[in-house]
Amino acid sequence: MSTIHCRIVTPEGVYKEMDASIINIESEDGQQGILPEHMPLVTMLKIGRLSTEEKEGRMDYAIAGGLFYFRDNQADILTDAIESKDEIDEARAEAARQRAEKRINSNDENYDLKRAQIALQKAVNRINVKAK
Repeated sequence: MSTIHCRIVTPEGVYKEMDASIINIESEDGQQGILPEHMPLVTMLKIGRLSTEEKEGRMDYAIAGGLFYFRDNQADILTDAIESKDEIDEARAEAARQRAEKRINSNDENYDLKRAQIALQKAVNRINVKAK
């Protein structure tokens, strides 16, 4: 069976390389399942869940948005942050959620509202990925 070679890159370097039979992404256009021999694709990723079917089984990741590039059974994912389900610290994610909600509800003009909303999305996403 054919597979997709996937490389995930963050500002710190290569996070992970693996072969997957399917990559499920949440793009700006909606959820997509990428199978081997898929047509070439470049799309922006939303803050959301990334899942793959690897030799170890199904793997779930919380991703902070980014860019997805696919061609010739090679996928490259560029993202600012990614954590596997096992790496997520649920207590830390919950604390981040509470901080972001407090900033949003404070009406303090010293806080950047858009930044707080993005922080809330990321924290909720991490909590949801860990819970599944």
